Amino acid sequence: MGKWRAAAAAMLAVLALGGAGTTGAAAAAPPEPYEVWLVDQSDSAGRSYGGNIHVYAGDDVTRDLSGTRPAHVVDLGGETSSLCAASTGALPVRPHMIVFNKAETHAALSFVASGHVVVFDAATRRPLACLRTEAGAGGARQAHALWPTEDDRYLIIANQNGKKLERISTDYAAGRFVQEPAATLDLAGCTTPNGAPCQAPGLRPDNAPICPFIASDNGPVFVSLRGGGMLVADWRTTPMSITGEYDTAHIPANGCGFIEAGGFVFGDGGGGTPANLDQFSVFRLPMRGYSPANPPNTPAVERLYDDEAADRDAHGTAVSTRERHIWVGDRDGNVAEVFDGVTGAHEGTVDLVSPFSADPTVDLFASSPDQKWIFASTRGPHPLSGDPHSSHGSDPGMLVIRVTADGKSGQVRGLIRVSNPDAAGTERADPHGIRARRVPATG
Repeated sequence: MGKWRAAAAAMLAVLALGGAGTTGAAAAAPPEPYEVWLVDQSDSAGRSYGGNIHVYAGDDVTRDLSGTRPAHVVDLGGETSSLCAASTGALPVRPHMIVFNKAETHAALSFVASGHVVVFDAATRRPLACLRTEAGAGGARQAHALWPTEDDRYLIIANQNGKKLERISTDYAAGRFVQEPAATLDLAGCTTPNGAPCQAPGLRPDNAPICPFIASDNGPVFVSLRGGGMLVADWRTTPMSITGEYDTAHIPANGCGFIEAGGFVFGDGGGGTPANLDQFSVFRLPMRGYSPANPPNTPAVERLYDDEAADRDAHGTAVSTRERHIWVGDRDGNVAEVFDGVTGAHEGTVDLVSPFSADPTVDLFASSPDQKWIFASTRGPHPLSGDPHSSHGSDPGMLVIRVTADGKSGQVRGLIRVSNPDAAGTERADPHGIRARRVPATG
């Protein structure tokens, strides 16, 4: 399929990383140890379920790209699948999004096809609990994405095709994880505080929740919707309750990239679906000011960037240099657009085509703890997102990008490939979820 950047740009030389070191009292502290978790959502080898998580040491992915191998691979077709079968009576299919709790001691993984959520001990990589979302609209159930509350009390789950927002109580110290059906918010059948239907043509035409996000003030959860518009909800109430409502004229469709900077929540809207193949939109909203007493579309949305040209698809966000700059990826155009984290102004475009890949199809981003490196999952030639879709890539794996110009730009330094061929030799690897976590000194 066509790409916004010509593949000829792949012949550009990669610049060497510059910068002289410092000595004495001014010397920088050693980098904080961290690791990057990359989720391959294709099935485990020889199975129709499972998948793999590739765990990389941060030092490895930024120092020795040519020989980088994962420090650990979690085969989700083994112990994880056995736990899910025993706990829910069903096997987990298509691992999709991964997050860490705020203490970064545990990981939570959503399975979009089967609706499972699995919690792992991050140090041992072992699964501790497996739960499954409720059947929703038309009997469907999915777990597309999830987000932890800042106090580590809950996980908020986007049950995409079931059109529900769900809540899991989390006690990481005690190892107790409990699904709370009484807290579920029915996004297709509810009514907003202003008396409008949560889902309706011309308003919010398709309320399949895509990605939830909670900012650092532990405020409400922002929920992007497949058909456009957005709902903001109080996750503390039972059931969860709407405190903000936005229609499709104000918030674009298919958003999956919230991030915080400068007291704002930045979000995107993209293409990639048959109903809306091409779009690149970026907006921001204040972190505070949400109330059921507000009129619709309040607080006001600030649209920062809109491009509906062919071969554009906003998807995934990252931050660089003390959250001063926001990167929004384009998996069809193979670029990242950069925005000022304070003013919201568009600052430039980073070309992600390189000699390592002419068509990386970057999907989601993760930043190193010092925000000097950005890692992006890159999609495979046989993506599981369906057709038509903008997620067809050539090199499944993880793109490694060195942040430059104080966060306004970057250099692609390498691509770490993953592979999962089927019995016929067809490459099925399809990386998607990616996240970095700090590693405690004790391991």
